[in-house]
Amino acid sequence: MAEVLARLGLDARASESAIADGRVFVGRKRVTRGLAEVPAGAEVLVHAPREEIALPQPFVLHEGDGLLAVDKPAGVPTVPDVTGARGTLIDLAARAIGRRREQLHPTSRLDRDVSGVVIFATTPAAADALSRAREAGAYRRRYVAIAAGELPDRVRWTWSIDRARDPRLRRAVDPPQGKASATGARVVARSSVGRSAFSLLSLAPETGRTHQIRVHAAAAGAPLVGDRDYGGPARITAPTGKVIAVGRVALHCAWVEVDLPARESVAERPRHCMIRVVSPVPRELAELAQALGLGSFEEAIACGP
Repeated sequence: MAEVLARLGLDARASESAIADGRVFVGRKRVTRGLAEVPAGAEVLVHAPREEIALPQPFVLHEGDGLLAVDKPAGVPTVPDVTGARGTLIDLAARAIGRRREQLHPTSRLDRDVSGVVIFATTPAAADALSRAREAGAYRRRYVAIAAGELPDRVRWTWSIDRARDPRLRRAVDPPQGKASATGARVVARSSVGRSAFSLLSLAPETGRTHQIRVHAAAAGAPLVGDRDYGGPARITAPTGKVIAVGRVALHCAWVEVDLPARESVAERPRHCMIRVVSPVPRELAELAQALGLGSFEEAIACGP
């Protein structure tokens, strides 16, 4: 492998870094060690390193009870993809608290172009406790979003979620296909820009399927602004005439609440602890809502669907 990478113009240090980051592939298989043999005629791909972006401050929102909660910015994948592990959220979170990536277990994942609270378990026991909390309905999340389209004041979407022809995407389907999914949604504010309608949404996903909120909103005829994959507009002309280029999905996880068993008290009676982690709405989304005449996100965060 070292010889192959040298032919591609990488010196020993760059080769070691690319393999450690998980950016080197032989065909569709990721290379994990420098001594790997390359079969004759195999295609070798080396992806460029990911550019790290500025992190919100504070980045670490909670650490303790076996949990680590961080404030994910848009543009960062939660876990490693083809461009490797370095600069992903799990890598940034591990470095922030002086741990190895392998010591963190993601218990929630936000899509690359979505922002907000992401929680990692730092112990196997905490990972199990979070899994049980999900099953018991004690893991609650509030998302806020801007959708392009008309929706009822309150709605509960229950389309199942299945893979689309493009393996990177999903689609809404009727049972018995796909995985059962449910999302509660409430319209907090409405506006019209030209012939286009926009809605400020408060969202409470009851399940955690891949792309769930994005797929449900698109299936309801109101794709999220900036969500090109599911038909959302990426360029909008504001009432002032200014053209707004939206470089991310207008979806943000504003808070997560978890009820978890805590250590026994002094009286040796089991008790529970409530953990609530909050992520401020990023400036670009706040400015977009204002430009579209939707006001602020405060009510959408405070109210429930």
